[in-house]
Amino acid sequence: MHITNDYHRQSEIAALLASLPKTELHVHLDGSVLPQTLRELALEQSNPLPPLTDEELSALMQADEQCGSLPQYLSKFSFVLPYLQTSEALERTAYELVMQAASHNVQYIEARFAPQLHTAQGLTAEAAVEAVLRGLKRGEKTFGTMARAIVICLRSHSEELNIAAVHAAYAFYGKGVVAVDLAGDEAAFPPHQFRRLFAIVREHSMPITIHAGEAAGADNVREAITGLGALRIGHGVRMKEDDEVIKLVKQSGVALEMCPISNLQTRAVADWGQYPIREYLAQGIAVTVNTDNMTVSDTSLVKEFEALILHCGLTLAEVAVIVMNGAKAAFLEPERKAELVNRFERALAEAGIS
Repeated sequence: MHITNDYHRQSEIAALLASLPKTELHVHLDGSVLPQTLRELALEQSNPLPPLTDEELSALMQADEQCGSLPQYLSKFSFVLPYLQTSEALERTAYELVMQAASHNVQYIEARFAPQLHTAQGLTAEAAVEAVLRGLKRGEKTFGTMARAIVICLRSHSEELNIAAVHAAYAFYGKGVVAVDLAGDEAAFPPHQFRRLFAIVREHSMPITIHAGEAAGADNVREAITGLGALRIGHGVRMKEDDEVIKLVKQSGVALEMCPISNLQTRAVADWGQYPIREYLAQGIAVTVNTDNMTVSDTSLVKEFEALILHCGLTLAEVAVIVMNGAKAAFLEPERKAELVNRFERALAEAGIS
């Protein structure tokens, strides 16, 4: 199907966006739990939710227009986490994450989570990782979307807990785990504090992605790359504050995992007019588009691209570049990645926007 860059043909463009193959490289498991699933988990665990309408439950799980910062956005996770403390709950939500992604023609997904957040009722970090991988593999088999996991270390956790998370990641590296991440309150815990931790990750030869340039400035992106060894940057919105950092990202081939709707909700940028995605693309930076949290941000990849077309003037040619960037930036085994890239190239050519 051939669609020209006529943004008035919104229904045709929406259909095209839905049909295109996509990757989801930055999505948090605990931020993407379906509300109905939370209700059912609460009943199964004999810890029922208070009487809530669907609208009231959604309000507790989703960021709204009044969300004013990253910490406020992150507060939504505390409502869900008590119900994600069993192997069964983790396996189910991981499976359903693949299901949600597949419904929008996401053909490859990397689900990220912090195993240490799921140990309150006795699970070990390794058991948490194993449960998530079971769900992802079951989802891959059912829906055909390739699914892998990224293990998160948290800025607010002790070094001891984070080292244990790294060891859990390494135990399953090559068996479903593909990388290690650093997430949490970036402004309060700058990346240089984690050099020793990520030296351990590099010793294990595991790829690294770092949340940086979201709630703090460009220096954090520089440190994530030069100090921690990041191959990808989560968000990177504020790296535009330093031309030298932009140059570093471009020259090093580091990909950006941008999450537009989330970035607006956390006030990483004040408004769509300041969102730098087209600026980055024009400078040859490997930009990818992701949801961050499907439930907290009430979003999907189709919705993300629609918003970028509407608010930032993203063209379909630029959509094609971003889609291909996602396939090329995947932390996927080389042979499988080559297959993914070839499949995406064929699909874009058939859609007439390659």
